[in-house]
Amino acid sequence: MHKTKHPIFLLFFSSLLILLSSSQSKAQYNTLWIPDTLSGTNFNLNIKDTFAQIVSKGNQTITGGINGKFWGPTLFIKKGDVVHMNVKNNLNDSTTLHWHGMHLPAVMDGGPHQIIPPGTLWQPYWKVTNNAATYWYHPHLHEMTMDQITKGLGGLIIVRDSIESALALPRKYGVDDIPLVLTDRDFNTSNQFVAVPYGDSMMVNGTLRPEFSIPAQVVRFRILNAAIERSYNLGFSDNRAFLIITSDGGLLNAPVSVTRYLLHAGERIEILVNCVSQSGTSLDLKAYNSTLGNFVAGGEAFVNGPFANALGKKDFNILHLKIGAITGSPITNIPSTLTNNKTLNAADAVVTRKVTISDSAGVKVPTILGPNAFIINHKLFKLDRNEYNVPLNNTEIWEITSTSVFGHPFHIHDVEFNILTVNGVAPAAAQAGWKDVVFVPGKTGTTPSVVKFIAKFDDYADASHPFMFHCHISLHEDEGMMGQFLVTNSSTGVKALQKSEHAFIVYPNPANNKLYFQFNNQEMKAYYVRIINELGKTIIMLPSPELEKGIDVSSIAAGIYLIQLTEFGTKILITQKFIKE
Repeated sequence: MHKTKHPIFLLFFSSLLILLSSSQSKAQYNTLWIPDTLSGTNFNLNIKDTFAQIVSKGNQTITGGINGKFWGPTLFIKKGDVVHMNVKNNLNDSTTLHWHGMHLPAVMDGGPHQIIPPGTLWQPYWKVTNNAATYWYHPHLHEMTMDQITKGLGGLIIVRDSIESALALPRKYGVDDIPLVLTDRDFNTSNQFVAVPYGDSMMVNGTLRPEFSIPAQVVRFRILNAAIERSYNLGFSDNRAFLIITSDGGLLNAPVSVTRYLLHAGERIEILVNCVSQSGTSLDLKAYNSTLGNFVAGGEAFVNGPFANALGKKDFNILHLKIGAITGSPITNIPSTLTNNKTLNAADAVVTRKVTISDSAGVKVPTILGPNAFIINHKLFKLDRNEYNVPLNNTEIWEITSTSVFGHPFHIHDVEFNILTVNGVAPAAAQAGWKDVVFVPGKTGTTPSVVKFIAKFDDYADASHPFMFHCHISLHEDEGMMGQFLVTNSSTGVKALQKSEHAFIVYPNPANNKLYFQFNNQEMKAYYVRIINELGKTIIMLPSPELEKGIDVSSIAAGIYLIQLTEFGTKILITQKFIKE
């Protein structure tokens, strides 16, 4: 059920916020929590129901966490490495985990098709080909994404590469390289989250009214908009300029100086702030949302209904910053150049793929907010319908035409892209690098909005598992504003095996630690392996498993299990029994 707020309540709440923001007492702030880190090539991620003391007084809040009470660890990975994820779902509900911005096989992507049941271990892996930048992981369960992100499930991914590592940039995590996960939440009288599009309370890294001490030198902030819906028009209270050094998918060619930056749901930027010789002073990172248009998320001023909130169309504080002493080996200068991006050429595109965004105009949808929704290509999402077959190695222009009154952050899985034009205008310098989210403005009067981007689909053909494209406002996505596409390869070179050749044995059987496979035909390959217990419950999910290394079964209980193997070329299911000692 969604809240309906009385105007008098909103007036009172707004007055209270103003009173709080004017107070400079130390009790006003809470120390910003910095997520823990994991690094290497093997990562254990335990998704669980938990609780945390988010509101300082009263009840703890029921949350979802990954290895902790809220949010998850920041994963440090290196370009060129093969990373393995051991994702255990210990929630009471099914979930998925999507590696947002990662270029990887569809079967590893963590979209709505890769559902992880409760109690199940999912083990995707991939070679990291992304450039150094800030990415993230989050649930993507269809019709449940908003609820699960509201609980606090997600985490950051930081990719390192040789180009970024050679630059004199701040990279002392939690000291001069600070992760900022921006979102807002609504709490009921028992301090519990209410799943709504807009919350009354700003949060950074799960912290209400946060403050943080930074050194008097050049400081780097990695900023993710993880909100359900709201955009943030970022700036500092003293109106200082800051320098944007990355967009979603990597370094810009050179730092871009701005005093405001509008960050939409799902987008990330990294910025540099020059605090040299400013020890003993303070400032605030703010959202200057009073200037947003009515059809940009957060620019509305609803006083009633499920979209009413105390932050709508207002300027508000995000993070209070105290500038302290300089550290050892500080960064005090900012590079004038960063990299040399080789962006895609529109002349190389072999097709312009037309995509539409529109209002549903009365189409009945299974929605929590009423009979209307926003839709892509004039229809609601269905798990068994693919919008496009994209040939492997295609370079394509995607042209998104929106007749919707509202602006939507459009995200595509699998690829990074370059924005060509927004309503006929080339992107600003801060948007001219690699992106995976692009803001599609609402129409102007009766004139549709048109955004064009270019991408190359150069890996990971899969005739079975699709990639997604959708609005990254979680509510819109849940209500069906999503489509999917397959990357296809007409010359796979995969031999169609005869039925008699679809056979294998597992050994040792009984097994204790590792289980190995022997195929009747050496050309047979595993596309997917599931281990299922005697009750029919899936225990382990292994996409494209590396069977030559064996399957680790040491953690499962003794008993009789089924191995369900999907053959790569034909997708035929084959089963074998084994005993775990």
